[in-house]
Amino acid sequence: MTTTPDPADLSMPAQAVLVEPVEPYEPVPEGDAPKAPSHGQFADMWRRFRRNRLAMLGLAVVVILIALALLQPFISPYDPYDQNLVNSLQSPGAEHWFGTDVLGRDLFSGMLYGLQLALLVGLCTMLGSMLLGVTLGALAGYRGRFADGLIMRTTDIFLAFPFLVGAILVVRTFGSGVTQVIIALVILGWPTAARLMRGQMLALREAEYVEAARSIGASDSRIVVRHILPNAIQPVFIYSFTSIGVAVVAMASLAYLGVGVPPDTPEWGRLINQGIEQVRVDGKDFLWIFPSAAICLTTLAFAFVADGLRDALDPKLR
Repeated sequence: MTTTPDPADLSMPAQAVLVEPVEPYEPVPEGDAPKAPSHGQFADMWRRFRRNRLAMLGLAVVVILIALALLQPFISPYDPYDQNLVNSLQSPGAEHWFGTDVLGRDLFSGMLYGLQLALLVGLCTMLGSMLLGVTLGALAGYRGRFADGLIMRTTDIFLAFPFLVGAILVVRTFGSGVTQVIIALVILGWPTAARLMRGQMLALREAEYVEAARSIGASDSRIVVRHILPNAIQPVFIYSFTSIGVAVVAMASLAYLGVGVPPDTPEWGRLINQGIEQVRVDGKDFLWIFPSAAICLTTLAFAFVADGLRDALDPKLR
């Protein structure tokens, strides 16, 4: 059956459809292609870290302190061990910026040397405590049962001792010296790192990606190192920066009490101890104010950095 078109439709002119010509595709050279902005994990963490102004201030102070400690042999105006009793207890001036101590030693040079000792002890204590604590905490949290009970009861024994009293006992046992102080602080510092690591291991050892790794036959060491440890290390890593400040205060406390470093070592705690003897002498407050301020500044700087890292690594703040 055929239909005839309506004459009215034939009388209406057809509307022309304009089609724009399509330009041929030309590939863009690889060098001219626009690059997508980088949003890696480290860049995202750094962006969150920069939001914390105190953390940035602490990081700047830490960098300056490390630079001063490394350059101490070159920028120190005097030998920190040189004694000149004729120039003892001089007030700060052009020749001696921070004055001189009771032995006539330049206090500014002694402060720089004490900074070097403080950062050395703090960093070595942090590395030793983290290595021992993370290893034992991971073993206790992943294995459980006998290993967990043995390691956790050992940490309870160490945590039962007051930190300073335990450090004095260890230093008295091994003798005086910087190495002995580091050993004492590591022995007393690893239990906290072990407890943090154990808690993270208990929370993550039954995760789905861990079960998937077990199902394909991955060994326990590979599961812990490759899968659990990268996700569990964040709280321990944040605590490590706080522990540096704790080690600096502990070393100064031991030196102030007369244990730890040898008596002639220009260490911050020793300098405070010598300055306290002159606290009632007018104009001699600089003997204890400068080293005390250095301890406070160093401890606060590392605490601010640790606080910034907590904000940067906390997934709830992303």
